[in-house]
Amino acid sequence: MTVKIFRNARIYTPVGDAPSRGLDQGMIHILERGALISSDGIISAVGPEEEVLALRQAGDAEEEVDCGGCCVIPGFVDPHTHMCFAARREEEFSMRLAGAAYLDILKKGGGILSSVRHVHAASEQELFERTRALALSALSFGTTTVEIKSGYGLDTESELKMLSVIRRVGRETPLHVVPTFMGAHAVPEAYRGDVDGYVDLLVNEMLPAVAEQGVALFSDVFCEEGVFSPGQARRLLVESRRRGLGLKVHADEVHDTGGAALAAELGAISAEHLLAASDEGIRALAASGTIAVLLPATAYSLRKPYARARAMIDAGVPVALATDCNPGSCFTESMPFVFGLGVMGMGLSVGEALVATTKNSAHAVGLGAVCGTLEPGKNADLLVLDGDTPAILAYHAGVSPVKRVYKKGERVVCTA
Repeated sequence: MTVKIFRNARIYTPVGDAPSRGLDQGMIHILERGALISSDGIISAVGPEEEVLALRQAGDAEEEVDCGGCCVIPGFVDPHTHMCFAARREEEFSMRLAGAAYLDILKKGGGILSSVRHVHAASEQELFERTRALALSALSFGTTTVEIKSGYGLDTESELKMLSVIRRVGRETPLHVVPTFMGAHAVPEAYRGDVDGYVDLLVNEMLPAVAEQGVALFSDVFCEEGVFSPGQARRLLVESRRRGLGLKVHADEVHDTGGAALAAELGAISAEHLLAASDEGIRALAASGTIAVLLPATAYSLRKPYARARAMIDAGVPVALATDCNPGSCFTESMPFVFGLGVMGMGLSVGEALVATTKNSAHAVGLGAVCGTLEPGKNADLLVLDGDTPAILAYHAGVSPVKRVYKKGERVVCTA
């Protein structure tokens, strides 16, 4: 058994088995001088340093890590990304700055459809190398678990290619990767004017092939005006569930289409984006326990008002934060940046933002029992920060204060 002791640490961690909501969203357990024992990558003890060190048996620790009195938090869990893509869309950023709306860019064949053409043209190896590079960059910013969606293929062969790449990234990097199928990301050009025909393809060909491949854990759909209607989204989600996939919904990003209420009704694990979610939709999420995955960096990039995180927390909705890393509307893989936007832009407390980027985001990808907190039985995924408290993530703006990243007790990043 490999045993490591992390000591001289200011430990800040959420606790508990269920997603945090309401007043509990900001509850953090603090150990001013704490220690943690990792046994074969799993936390076996955590608490005040004197108590934890007293548990140590002579000669049983292979390594003792002095955290230098720095803040130690759980590794970030990024529960919403599109980082599997073949080319950037930098020119669209300038178009948006000049006033072009995202849906207008999409209608002109840009946006997601531009990424689709590049994915079709890329080899699987080229797609893997680009995705791996982004995933390793995310790791350097403290992300130890990441969800990656397909959705730039929009035909069976290309979607399966993307999912194969996503699986390989999980196997060939230290990150725990959660694959999500999102063939319902946009309507391909071949089906322009025939959305129902594309939904038929998804239901009758793509979902069976995805289920047979066995890579995807979740299925996601973009429920939005000009993309998939609530009725079409319902059909796709019901069929996805029948095929054994967990449910996620891109809901109410641009318009209030009732996507949040649909996610709640179907028991989706998460509803994501929610910039335009109504009070009714928020109440439905609170009643169902569906996690609201909010993407402040996307609002920042699109220069739109942030999702109403405060109203959601006050209503009892469990809130998580994610990067939405993608080549068009939000090109960032930095969870520290997202944390800072959550505090400075969305009005979250430091504790609420920490819960949203660790514990609740772990639950948003079905891994609440595995990671997201520093408690016995969880993976020893932890970050050593260049600061005394998690406030450093918002206070030291524009940089990453992540000094060291440990995945299952093994150091995978060291910047200082």
